[in-house]
Amino acid sequence: MRFFDKTSVAAIKLDFGELSLGDTVRIKGPATDFVQPVEAMEFDHQPVQKALRGQFTGIKLSQPAKPFDLVYKVTG
Repeated sequence: MRFFDKTSVAAIKLDFGELSLGDTVRIKGPATDFVQPVEAMEFDHQPVQKALRGQFTGIKLSQPAKPFDLVYKVTG
């Protein structure tokens, strides 16, 4: 993951499954741990509703993240 401070956007690659607007994600790292809904998502600087496995996408975060933090989709 790469985090852009000025825009509070994390660039992530989906290794498994898919991610949609409204899904809940957990950002977890050595100094980071928070949960939030996906409220804004982009691909190639265009808004998207869904990202699929293997795609890179940008998601707006409510808190800062670090380069090697992991992003998990919260289910159930």
